[in-house]
Amino acid sequence: MKIVVTAKPNASKDKVDKIDETLYVVSTRAYPRDGKANKAIIELLAEYFHVAKSCITITSGHTSHRKVIEVIGL
Repeated sequence: MKIVVTAKPNASKDKVDKIDETLYVVSTRAYPRDGKANKAIIELLAEYFHVAKSCITITSGHTSHRKVIEVIGL
């Protein structure tokens, strides 16, 4: 399943908000440096979807606020 994520790094708390079936907003306290925010987004989505972190891959938008993410195992 592919989803589109709007990333909000350096937020006050970690959370995942579902906008519709394929659009999510992920807020994380991690800073967008050295891939830390991307790692945090993967961890939050893995917890949200109840899958392993290895089942989540950022397919595009590594340095953008809008990311396309593939979730395997749903």
